[in-house]
Amino acid sequence: MPRTQFVAAPPVGSDLKQISGPATNWIAQLLRQRRDPVAASREDEATYGPVFVLNMFGSKWIIANGPDAAQQILMNKDRVFANGPAWAPLNGPFFERGLLMLDFDEHRSHRSIMQQAFGRSALTSYLRSLHRIAERHVGEIPEGSVAEGNPVLMHKYLERLTLDVALEVFMGVKLPRDEATALSRTIIDTLHAGGSMVRVAIPGNKWWRGLRGRRTLEAFLGARITAARQEQGTDLLSMLCHATGEDGTRLTDQDIINHMIFLLAAAHDTATGTLTSMVYYMAKYPEWQKRTRERSLELPDELGFDELAELTELEWILKETTRLHTPIQIEPRAAVEDTEVCGYHIPKGSLVVVPTGANHYRPEIFSRPEEFDPDRFSDDRAEHKSHRMAWAPFGAGPHKCLGQHFAGLEIKMVLHHLLRKFEWEVPEDYVMPVDMSATPLPEDSLPITLRRR
Repeated sequence: MPRTQFVAAPPVGSDLKQISGPATNWIAQLLRQRRDPVAASREDEATYGPVFVLNMFGSKWIIANGPDAAQQILMNKDRVFANGPAWAPLNGPFFERGLLMLDFDEHRSHRSIMQQAFGRSALTSYLRSLHRIAERHVGEIPEGSVAEGNPVLMHKYLERLTLDVALEVFMGVKLPRDEATALSRTIIDTLHAGGSMVRVAIPGNKWWRGLRGRRTLEAFLGARITAARQEQGTDLLSMLCHATGEDGTRLTDQDIINHMIFLLAAAHDTATGTLTSMVYYMAKYPEWQKRTRERSLELPDELGFDELAELTELEWILKETTRLHTPIQIEPRAAVEDTEVCGYHIPKGSLVVVPTGANHYRPEIFSRPEEFDPDRFSDDRAEHKSHRMAWAPFGAGPHKCLGQHFAGLEIKMVLHHLLRKFEWEVPEDYVMPVDMSATPLPEDSLPITLRRR
């Protein structure tokens, strides 16, 4: 029998169930989760039930599996779950007072102001820049062959592209390549520090690099806010500088710095990872590459807002890719009072986690969940509509990803250009190794054979 730990028992007389889970040290548990989070989740659920507890990063995490639990926690209708206290132990020093860390009325106030930079009119204004950046970068990618020993490391090229999107569309600036590369490293250091095994700053380690990255980004953004407030630019930073709330309030300079650091880190890394995974799946399944290319060739080179919506097969691949490689694998929340989830007692102060990545592999929702099958998102099958939380890679409820639609436009624009200009493939037996320590990223930069059409 496995060694078992428990969460506090329900109140006397309650019919709620007590939560239990495996009694292992947190380092062993973390390594187990990173090796295969879906298999680990299934094993623990089979042993302890849909709501169980793990030791992680030195504290107890209550894992609440399944779409019903996800809906109750993320929609948070009773306002009993908070974001800030849950994320703070993970990456609080790096995203201090970013939108992710705010809750309730303060979160709603900041989000309503920031929403103005992500509405349809704003998104439409970004399209010209997205087209120009995608066209430039795709045009610079060289041909290469895995068999001939000169593969194209696709992740590296896509990382440069998404960084220029972050710089030019988010901040309206262009940097020399060496400065842009250094900034990209800074953004990645800031984002990935939260997954560090050693959670104190030791010169050179992940935590230390994350804190250094935060300071560098604060200085970088602070130097640009004064000009952005004086000019009415079309970049996201300028929009945030001029946006006002319903009561006429504006975000302070420090508010904007806090929010921009989180937006830069989240958008840069998740877009790069999702783009890379989509390129991989279209190489692994050439019939889908062919279908999406045929659709792109029917449309003009530069796409407008409505024309991007016509990339139907590409939309299905995007959804299937974010199901298989969910950008944000978990959604933690802190219980601000005693509550319950799916019949289990949740004591006040508990850290409760929605395992979105594992939920996307539930066989009662998705047929053959380990398989790449974009047709599952077609109107005829629509497996993702079987439950409101069946497919939720961008979260849900008050904290649903603000940049979801921007990310969709960016990813479709890039792949539209790539499909029109190139064909690509990987060896038949190749399986992309994925690093799951933060957002899913290829460990080998995805070497592919790439040929101009």
